[in-house]
Amino acid sequence: MSQPTPLPETSMESEEDRGTGSELTPHLHLPIPDLQLLRLDHAPALLAFERENRAYFAAAVPDRGDEFFTEFDTQYAQLLVWQAAGTDYLHLLVTERGEVVGRVNLTEVADGSAELGYRIAQKATGQGLATAAVRKVRELAATEYGLSRLRARVTLDNPASRKVLEHNGFVAVGELTLNGKPAMSYICELR
Repeated sequence: MSQPTPLPETSMESEEDRGTGSELTPHLHLPIPDLQLLRLDHAPALLAFERENRAYFAAAVPDRGDEFFTEFDTQYAQLLVWQAAGTDYLHLLVTERGEVVGRVNLTEVADGSAELGYRIAQKATGQGLATAAVRKVRELAATEYGLSRLRARVTLDNPASRKVLEHNGFVAVGELTLNGKPAMSYICELR
């Protein structure tokens, strides 16, 4: 098991995570969470994170559906299998109390490339966590996972996520439709 990776203190108040409508939501103002690779013992906290933020996430990305929650144990076991096989690297932002406040995943790892995806708890937005966590995972992708390119996709109606990518060296490379919405495809060259 790897040691938790604390995120840099200076990333707490970055501009890129602001302006997403979360100003009316109570926010966490705790020490910066640790970035940890997904482990078996994270299951209860991850399920609580997904349940607590289900409606919030569904406003920006398709809802996972009821099956995700009713079949969580089976799906969680599959995530751990994929991670052990090296096809996915799944990271959680975990507070000192063991609460999950974010996810940053590298999936479809093959040929030196992976797809990046992330979500931050509603109460933890606006603190620069997405930018700092994506930066750290980008560094891990290059130094620990041997990747040379990351891909990401984001809908045009999600400017905060686009800013997170752009502040982390991702470059827009094309337009597409994602979940029925206009979107942009991004690439980040790591080497």
